[in-house]
Amino acid sequence: MTNDLVTCPIENTVKLLNRKWTIVLIRDMFLGKKHFFEFKENKPNLSNNVLSDTLKSMEKNGLIVKKVSNQSSEYYLTDRGLKLNKVLYELAAFGLDELECGEDADSEIINMFKDYYANLLKVSD
Repeated sequence: MTNDLVTCPIENTVKLLNRKWTIVLIRDMFLGKKHFFEFKENKPNLSNNVLSDTLKSMEKNGLIVKKVSNQSSEYYLTDRGLKLNKVLYELAAFGLDELECGEDADSEIINMFKDYYANLLKVSD
């Protein structure tokens, strides 16, 4: 195999998730958020236009589906979006191990958070 003939799956996945808020919105959906206003909570730097464009891009790329009922829109992860659960778990684990806690961190607390994310994201060993 040469690089000219085969595209890199890592590069393609990064391109799919490259918009600034995509990973955070996927996390929010795993947390149960499904409405536009819920995605805006605690994100003062996320404008309505950027959120709208990001949701449209995620829908176009098959990560989410938009369901409209009673003049209300709800967003849900598709099977493709749900498959990112392990990616999000590994990001969380990396953050806990390498960024958030440092060398002085209590391993029990780190493991408690890892268990929380494993349950939230439905990741099994």
